[in-house]
Amino acid sequence: MDNNKKTNKVNMPKFNLNWLYLVIMMMLIALYFTNQGGVSSKSITYTEFKDYVTKGYANKIVAYNDNSVEMYLKPEYIREVFKEEPSKVGKNPVLNVEVGSMETLDKFLEKETESGNFNGSVSYEKKNNYFGAIFWQLMPFLFLIGIWIFFMRRMGRDNGGTGGVFSVGKSKAQLFDKGNPNNKNKVTFKDVAGLKEAKQEVEEIVEFLKQPQKYTDLGGKIPKGALLVGPPGTGKTLLAKAVAGEADVPFFSLSGSDFVEMFVGVGASRVRDLFRQAKEKSPCIIFIDEIDAVGRARGKNPSMGGNDERENTLNQLLTEMDGFGTNSGIIILAATNRVDILDKALLRAGRFDRQIHVDLPDLNERKEVFGVHLRPIKIDDTVDVDLLARQTPGFSGADIANVCNEAALIAARHGKKFVGKQDFLDAVDRIIGGLEKKTKIMTNDEKRTIALHEAGHATLSWFLEHANPLIKVTIVPRGRALGAAWYLPEERQITTKEQMLDEMCATLGGRAAEDLFIGKISTGAMNDLERVTKQAYGMIAYAGMSDKIPNLCYYNNEEYSFNKPYSEKTAELIDEEVKRMINEQYDRAKSLLSEHKAGHNELAQLLMDKEVIFAEDVERIFGKRPWASRSEEILSDSEPIEKENETVIGENEGEETTEEKVSEGSNKTE
Repeated sequence: MDNNKKTNKVNMPKFNLNWLYLVIMMMLIALYFTNQGGVSSKSITYTEFKDYVTKGYANKIVAYNDNSVEMYLKPEYIREVFKEEPSKVGKNPVLNVEVGSMETLDKFLEKETESGNFNGSVSYEKKNNYFGAIFWQLMPFLFLIGIWIFFMRRMGRDNGGTGGVFSVGKSKAQLFDKGNPNNKNKVTFKDVAGLKEAKQEVEEIVEFLKQPQKYTDLGGKIPKGALLVGPPGTGKTLLAKAVAGEADVPFFSLSGSDFVEMFVGVGASRVRDLFRQAKEKSPCIIFIDEIDAVGRARGKNPSMGGNDERENTLNQLLTEMDGFGTNSGIIILAATNRVDILDKALLRAGRFDRQIHVDLPDLNERKEVFGVHLRPIKIDDTVDVDLLARQTPGFSGADIANVCNEAALIAARHGKKFVGKQDFLDAVDRIIGGLEKKTKIMTNDEKRTIALHEAGHATLSWFLEHANPLIKVTIVPRGRALGAAWYLPEERQITTKEQMLDEMCATLGGRAAEDLFIGKISTGAMNDLERVTKQAYGMIAYAGMSDKIPNLCYYNNEEYSFNKPYSEKTAELIDEEVKRMINEQYDRAKSLLSEHKAGHNELAQLLMDKEVIFAEDVERIFGKRPWASRSEEILSDSEPIEKENETVIGENEGEETTEEKVSEGSNKTE
């Protein structure tokens, strides 16, 4: 039965727009020939017309309202007039002539009829232009068909030329296959520096697909999905590229936003088409980058109606990943930096069995990342990778790549043949602090205010035990800041209350110095106050570091929640505690500055004279720092700073913005 069905199956040709063009052309040709009457014709002059009528050649004359006349010849005279055989010109060939007026024609025919030269029939007709009439009737339809064809072809190009608007529900996933000649530049695990634990997890996934027997013999099952979680720039997408390069199976890559479309139901259709293609090529891997675009928790957006396209897409994705159907041999990789907003059904075991955390690189991992990005750069002997790694805590892999590229651009700008140590240090300054603006004009009072402000930060950080070690202080404008103090903090896993209070006190040193030694305060401390306020609220409302509200965390993960998780009375208490904590550290800062007034003023004057001072300048004024830290020991082991304008820079730990990485004393105005 099946063989007979296959034999009798008729392969119908696919519809092609070229056939439509051909049909229209044939119709136009047919109309043209229909208008000509299907016989031969010949144009003659009015003199020849009169001569033929006088000789008795005319059999029939048809006059039209546009002064055109057709004369049909008698069969015996066809050869004489057309000089051809009657079989070639047709049975009723026509002679066409234009007359001056119908009255003249009537008089001439009456005269010839009376003389016996013309005994044929004469008729008067209204001439109709069938071709023109049909053309103008079809013109609107032809215009609309042309517009439709234009937009279909345009949409076909926008969709990769695969069906135009009819392919809107098709998957946009890019296929990486070992048989595809376009996939020449492959990324392997050797190109991924650091991330040892995360790399081991994804290597095991590749091993699952290469040698499944090794695991299934022991009763294990291949995991259905793995979710890469981590801050931006840490290498989640790079790991996925390495999986695509290492695995000997098809690899489908797309973004979460590729499922989202303005048409209802398109997202779910694309999910179905993606998994259909994956099943045809299984075993394979599907990688969805930025899955939070489609995987947000359902039912938390009150502004959307009942038919939320994103939720429909997510429902279809959940069904395809682990529903009644089986996806044997399909492993799903996804990446996001906002795992907290993903739907819980998406994160459960059976869908994403594993969550692989891709964190910011530590010291040893940063050395490896620098090693990878320094390969294509021509460096000289002064570049110390260990020093660069120590001076870039909290940098992600993308930040390190940017540092290497910026250093190469700086060296090329100065016409160097090799990239040196100073170029890398300038690149770090450029990325964190912004572009140096030595040409910005400041008055002496502004310069003194900024110098006292930055000297206040430097003095307090020198005498506070848990404050970050000072590296450099400058009053040269950079970016939006008019001055900055640069630190090299230790990479901590946890932070105590005492450490946070010392950091808060050092941050308030700039405002305290202005108030204490100038008697006026300025807008230069706006960034400092913003950081201190956020830190104090975090300590009290989230970390439970308050004496009046101890051991309570009011952190709320509800994205669309408009209610505070505490009462108004508690909110007032939190505000009071924040004010008390900040005021205590402010008074403490003023007390320390008063105690070291002479050294602070000397440091501020040195800063006004040199514009840039380093840790050894502070040590020469205050003596050796009483609270030596591991970071300072590392700096003392590194090469000494010889040039005054040489910059050594560090940044705060964790994922922070540029303004959070440096303690700025910027004179910002609203």
